[in-house]
Amino acid sequence: MIRFNAFGKLMVVERKNGEWLLYNDSPTGARARVYDIVIPAELPESRLGQYLDDMYHEFATEKHHRVIRLH
Repeated sequence: MIRFNAFGKLMVVERKNGEWLLYNDSPTGARARVYDIVIPAELPESRLGQYLDDMYHEFATEKHHRVIRLH
């Protein structure tokens, strides 16, 4: 499980059965699967942050201007 702060939004990426699964996360640990963003299975872990940046860049603000890997 890899956690990201994507422009102020907590997200989790998990590898399961050869696929990347994306979830919205919360401070309490509750997660909700994101189905409208599909992360290519062949994408290396090292590129996940950049991929989330590409998908969610329209949510950038002055305070939250990038994707940060948390774990």
